[in-house]
Amino acid sequence: MTSENDIKAEGDKPKVIRDTDDEARRLARTLLRGARYMALAVLDPETGFPSVSRVLTGTDIDGVPVILVSALASHTKALRADPRCSLLAGEPGKGDPLAHPRITVQCIAEPVRRETPQHERRRSRFLNRHPKAALYLDFGDFQFLRITPQTAALNAGFGRAYILPGSDLVIAEPADGEEWRQLEEKLSTMTAEAAAVAAHLGRHESPNWRFGGLDRSGFELICGDILLRHEFDEPAVSPEAVLNHISAFANAR
Repeated sequence: MTSENDIKAEGDKPKVIRDTDDEARRLARTLLRGARYMALAVLDPETGFPSVSRVLTGTDIDGVPVILVSALASHTKALRADPRCSLLAGEPGKGDPLAHPRITVQCIAEPVRRETPQHERRRSRFLNRHPKAALYLDFGDFQFLRITPQTAALNAGFGRAYILPGSDLVIAEPADGEEWRQLEEKLSTMTAEAAAVAAHLGRHESPNWRFGGLDRSGFELICGDILLRHEFDEPAVSPEAVLNHISAFANAR
């Protein structure tokens, strides 16, 4: 039931920004982590004007977006001059584009150094989501950037606007360690379970689903150019908890 506070604030003045609840946080994380690509806004160092481009996106194990950029791209030069940037995620569907959820995230970009365990992890996760990037990913002029959220504006549809701190979009205690890497390898072989989970989530168009990225907050399902992000209600405490969650989905009737 909608309360009076949802409609009015400060007398008769409409309340534009709603109080952020768990449903809004989950939607914000799903939009950000489930995007294969996003609009990236930077500040042009020569003119000072905002400049927008499209970038492929992945995520690190803490949920922070990772992008792959070329040194020749104008947005890369802009981020070297000023690491402040914004990401826009959320795809329109049928009907009015403004009726569909989207999120704008203000971020700080940070380069990822090559020849480090962190680089190899992010490279592996990115290729899992974008296998065709293998054609150019290792060229000398390409590098990864972590795009760490600072604050976000979520529009969940008409009349549903929220402001979130960056910490709501980052996994405070990410899953790291050999047991989690072994789980990712195991999931890569569980194609029947991936198809069953996708069907349970309402996607019946193809049996060719596979599990993609994994973190303590959820997992991805990938079928060609389609990516589905599933967020857990609570962060998984162990790899076994993730397998139990998937098994419950796959066996549901």
